[in-house]
Amino acid sequence: MDVIVIGGGIVGIATAYQLRAAGHRVCVVERHATVAQGATYGHGGIVLPTPLDVWFGPTFLGGRRGARSGVVYRPGLNSSARRFAKRLAQWQAPEAFRAQWLRLRPLVDLSREAIASIEAGFHLEYEQRAGVLHVMRDAREWEQAQGAFDLLREFEVHHHLLSAAECAEIEHSVPAEPRFAGGVSFAQEYTANCPLFTKLVKQVLDEQGDVQFLFGRAVEAIRLEGHRAAVELAPPEGERQSKREVDVMSCDAVVVAAGAGSLPLLEGLGLSLPLHAVRMLSLTAPIAYEECAPHLTVVDSIRRISMTRMNQRIRVAGAAVLQSERELTKPLAEPLVEAATALLAQATHDWMPGAAKISAAHAWEGLRLLSPDGLPVVGNALHPRLFVNLGHGPAGWGLACGSAKVVADLVSGAAPLVPPETLAALRAERFAS
Repeated sequence: MDVIVIGGGIVGIATAYQLRAAGHRVCVVERHATVAQGATYGHGGIVLPTPLDVWFGPTFLGGRRGARSGVVYRPGLNSSARRFAKRLAQWQAPEAFRAQWLRLRPLVDLSREAIASIEAGFHLEYEQRAGVLHVMRDAREWEQAQGAFDLLREFEVHHHLLSAAECAEIEHSVPAEPRFAGGVSFAQEYTANCPLFTKLVKQVLDEQGDVQFLFGRAVEAIRLEGHRAAVELAPPEGERQSKREVDVMSCDAVVVAAGAGSLPLLEGLGLSLPLHAVRMLSLTAPIAYEECAPHLTVVDSIRRISMTRMNQRIRVAGAAVLQSERELTKPLAEPLVEAATALLAQATHDWMPGAAKISAAHAWEGLRLLSPDGLPVVGNALHPRLFVNLGHGPAGWGLACGSAKVVADLVSGAAPLVPPETLAALRAERFAS
């Protein structure tokens, strides 16, 4: 089949890879000049989520706001952001949290297998770094994480609960004083450079053939007609196009994997999804003092801020800014930029003092889609020729590789390698009930 994938981030490139592996001819359409230029570019590095990383359950917001939660919360009166946060809060109860993790876990396992296959098959090196340490500041945060601890034990996720002294012992950058509640180490989890991985997979696709890339072109609309599909392309930047002369590309199937840009395309087809775009910020700072630099990734767990060494840099990512849809169309106000940047800088100062030269940091800001139940939206939608792969959020870029395999199986008419309850929990139709 001829398949068009809309989006050249990690989700789109992973989808193109799996479709090509399944024997399809693929064209990736990306509005930027190359791959990994949108939300993929600023990813913090966490590859796969654990119960402590997912964006649902008791560690998300947890009744807190601002610096205490790591979310700069500016919803406005009766805004979409407030409604979104209220729906997401429904998954904080222990049983609801467990049920949702049970649905997500097979996708995590499939994603792990998919990444390992790509890595081993092509000997890719993308700044992999083993070991993740989650830290909690006080007794209240430790108590807030108990639901996640329960799931780690129940599903036998390899981990160790540590005291503050033990955290400082395994990661020298973490100060033993002032005392904090403790932490959780994941020796078998790892972080990696997401945009580098995306570019390396793109190189693999270039060498293999059967995948074309159309850069610098945005998709304006999707057409679904019987047994065929098509996309309408906006003219290249700087060129005018007559309304009578619309560039149209036909195909057998379309996969929408354009992150926040996916929603207006789907709304044009009559499919409205209650996902919400959240601004995420990151700082990439040079190492200030080598002796202070971490060898593990440190995550300020409740504030959801990750601090990862990437060669001679430290990537500090998190500081979500939750706004109304109307506010998302405007530049981020300077007070919010300052508040979010201060969250990232403070976490670095608290957990690895002297490691990063924050004054020389490169700042990044982008939009990531979150669903109101914390799960991505993956599968066939609305029409037999339309597929979606979006809404993974910031909690582990590796999920893209598993969801890409699900989409490729569905396009091929094969049964996906996840149980039916997981597949149903990922489908767009779940929001209609």
